[in-house]
Amino acid sequence: MSDNVTGQTSTGVGAPARAGSNNFWAIPILLVLCAVLVAIPAPAGLPEAGKRVLAVAVLAIGLWCTEALPAGVTSLVLILALVLTGAVSGFSQALAGFADPVAYFLIGVLTLGLAVSRSGLAERVARFFLRRSRGSSRSFYLQLLAAFPLLTLILPSATTRTGILVHVYEQALEIAGVARRAPLARAIMMALNSINRLASTVLLTGGITPVVSAALIGGIYWSQWLLLMSVPYLALLVIGSASIYVIYRDGFEERLPPLPVSAPKPLSGRERRTIVITLCASALWLTDAFHHFHPAVPAVLAWVLILSPRIGVMSWGEFERDIGWTNFFVLASSLSLAKALVASGAAAWMAGLIVAQVPAFRDSPVLVIAALLVCSVPIRLLIPNITGFLATAIPVAMSIGTAASVNPMLCGLAVMIAGDAVLYYPAQSASSLAVYQRGYLSGPEIFRFGVWMTLIAFVVVLAVAIPYWIALGEPLRTG
Repeated sequence: MSDNVTGQTSTGVGAPARAGSNNFWAIPILLVLCAVLVAIPAPAGLPEAGKRVLAVAVLAIGLWCTEALPAGVTSLVLILALVLTGAVSGFSQALAGFADPVAYFLIGVLTLGLAVSRSGLAERVARFFLRRSRGSSRSFYLQLLAAFPLLTLILPSATTRTGILVHVYEQALEIAGVARRAPLARAIMMALNSINRLASTVLLTGGITPVVSAALIGGIYWSQWLLLMSVPYLALLVIGSASIYVIYRDGFEERLPPLPVSAPKPLSGRERRTIVITLCASALWLTDAFHHFHPAVPAVLAWVLILSPRIGVMSWGEFERDIGWTNFFVLASSLSLAKALVASGAAAWMAGLIVAQVPAFRDSPVLVIAALLVCSVPIRLLIPNITGFLATAIPVAMSIGTAASVNPMLCGLAVMIAGDAVLYYPAQSASSLAVYQRGYLSGPEIFRFGVWMTLIAFVVVLAVAIPYWIALGEPLRTG
């Protein structure tokens, strides 16, 4: 059964492209808009190259969100547009994201997930979850939500968890006979797409977002980070999960078919090898404070072991056929765009606009943070890479906080939460790409939930995080 399911899965890799013909009208509109933005004079303070990069960003984001073209094709259009508009100095600069280790980290993690599926381990775990749910769709969903914080302790990377869990729950939905676009299936995949990532940020060692944010803010140690982030992110997890339940509530009314009772089979050799390779990679991720390997190193090591004869669980041919190369092209091209936004001065220009506007609220610290949250939205929308967003938004937020006598650390944490909580299109997250390529969720659907999560993040920061941080002894006003 494992091989059959994998075959169906690989067919689903191209599923998002089906929406393209329905939104073909968006292509000429976006091309004209991009051309107009390139042609008009640059606003004061914005370099010409920065204006052209922003025009390309509008084109790429529009194509990704509307799915007017398959996501991989949009990635190639993005690379060409960076060159043809003169946004970058040469083709090699447009391909800079393809040399970034994060792109290879993603492929390594996706290979781990594929190994879990091919070895039969995904089906074993899926049947376990289905039996534990006792036919209840709600219980099935709650089990998934409970797995997020628990698995974070073993697999701190959200991309790794998603790369594995998406295969497990795809198998479970397949076994239960749930259609790919059924409300329950979309609810499960939306939780994997948007909520799973949030569990990682609670830990300082949970991924790129907390590591980069703590480095930019400075002076935050592991236990302090856990204390500061636990309550706000618990609120995000609970409210976000409840929102998914409400949006897809029809799917939770259906009963799942009972599975026949049978004695569990012993683990096969392929399953054992997959478990060992996964645990070894996880151990390297958890101990990065000692060896300082880039997260891509354990991922690529696992990738090599999984494809090695006698040690691994599948051949190179199986890997080539089933990995879903769209993920690699979308992530790499989005990294190229993020690098171009920074190098061209466009990111600094956007940050400067915020600096000019926010101090008007200096008499109210809460309004200063609220203004920072609002201003972070266009930055998050235009900069697809979370690292690029954090590197742009956090220093600006802290500078504004210092100028307005508002605790700069709290300003930095607030904009981090606002950026980390939302995904407007799959290219903004490697873990989102792992879900999107399965064909359960559409680009517009992800965008709509991203808008909803933006509002939730604002409420959590202003109504939960700030009062909680003040209760912990962190002053809101510094002057």
